Parts: sequence; structure tokens; C-alpha cells
Amino acid sequence: MSGRAGDVLTYAGLGLLAVFFATPFVWLTSLALRTPAEIYLGAARLIPEAPTLDNFARILSDPAFLIYLWNGLKLSTLGGALAVALAVPAAYACSRLDFRGKGAVLVGILAVQMISPLVILVPLYRWMEALGLLNLHASVVAIYGALGMPLAVWLLKVAFDAIPREIEEVAIVDGASRWQVLTRITLPLARPGLASAFVLAMVMNWSQFLVPFILLERDADWPISVAIFSFAGSVSASTTQLLAAACLVAVVPAVLVFVALQRMIVSALIAGAVKG
Repeated sequence: MSGRAGDVLTYAGLGLLAVFFATPFVWLTSLALRTPAEIYLGAARLIPEAPTLDNFARILSDPAFLIYLWNGLKLSTLGGALAVALAVPAAYACSRLDFRGKGAVLVGILAVQMISPLVILVPLYRWMEALGLLNLHASVVAIYGALGMPLAVWLLKVAFDAIPREIEEVAIVDGASRWQVLTRITLPLARPGLASAFVLAMVMNWSQFLVPFILLERDADWPISVAIFSFAGSVSASTTQLLAAACLVAVVPAVLVFVALQRMIVSALIAGAVKG
């Protein structure tokens, strides 16, 4: 009975958390489905009297909004791919090689992950300005890759640890180089880990605001996160429903990618726990 009571309490707590995090999205959906006249009802009615999809149609028919979506998708995807590419050799070395201070290196990588981008924004801006790298998507992708690499290193190390070393040793005995072992054997076997690291880095980049806000000055270069912030600063009561629709549309790509690859993400995260 005690175990069942614990399960009930656990699911009750998870249900409360789900309600807590879902409430803003429910309210956004309510606003996005309203006509301008119903916006003035405020919190008096959660379900609109005459729900409409016109707000989404207006947002998606705006060429500028589609450009912002494309910019966000391009920056987050390339940044996630760069983070994984940079993390692969580091994670493989930490998984397969024994060297002095390996534990300290891993802890240091994890400590870097806990540093907020806000701490480095001022020197980062001045450095990029001195190098003439402002207003370039390549600069934002490079920063995204650096910010996502620490988490990717840890995720990929877990994935590599779950692969038996005997498989690689046999390939080396057969004459394969370490690079061939990594690219032809280890990486294909670590596909779930690679996918999970890429998806998590991409989602982090998609929601990133400070880095593109500081480094990109032209509105045509902005990702969707910065564009919505700019739009929110000039929004009026009569256009609140458009802002709500834009926010919901901006959330959809990250949610779809995560849902589509959730099985690979979960399997990668628990790979180290079930090793052996």
C-alpha cells in the first residue's frame, strides 16, 4: 500500500506541474482564437464565443513573419549541428581515453554549462564588434555551438559509454584506425545519443533571445524570438490576439521536433543507466 500511495502522490505532483506549465499555453490559445472585440473581455471568459483562425492566417501570410521563422530554424539547426560536431571528439576522448584530470575536465565542462550567456554578453559584443562579426548569422551559429557543446559532451559521453569497447577493439585488431572506428562503428551505434544531443541543443537555440538580440541589429536577420519581443513592444489591445497567435506558432517547431524524436532522446538518456 505504501508503494501505491507513493505512486499516487508522484502522479498527483506531476499532474500539478503539468497544469502549472500548461496554463499559459491554454490562455495563449484562448487569446489567439479571439476576435479583436473579444480581447476586451480579458479573463472573464476562457473559451471565446466565436473562435476564429483568422489570427493565425494573418500571421502566416505575413512574409516578414515567415522570414523570422526561417531565420530561427536556420540558426537553431546549424547551431545544434555545430554543438554536436564539436562535442563528438571531446566526448569520445572522455569516454575511451584514460588521462590525468579527466574527472576535473568533465566537471569543468559541466560548470561552463551553468554560466548564463548574460555574463559574457558585454565582452562578447565588444569582441565581435572589434572583429567585424556583428550582423552575421555565422557569428550567432558559432556562439550557439559553443553554448550547446557542454551539454552535448555529457550526453554523448553517456552514449559512448554504453557501447562495448570490445567492438572497437576487434575493429582495431583488424587494422581500422581510431578515426575509422569512430566514424564507421561508434557514431552509427550512438545515433540515439547524437539525436538527443542535437534536439536538446536545437531547442535551447530556438528559445535563445539574448545572443541574437545583441549580435543582430537588422530586423531582417532576427530569429522569431527577437522578432516577437520587438512586436510585443509595440502591441496594442486590438492586436493582442495576433501576438498570442505568433507566440503559439513560434512554439510549434520545437515541440514537433521533440515529440518526433522523443523515443530516441529517452533511450539515449537512460543508456548509461542500463549498461551491462
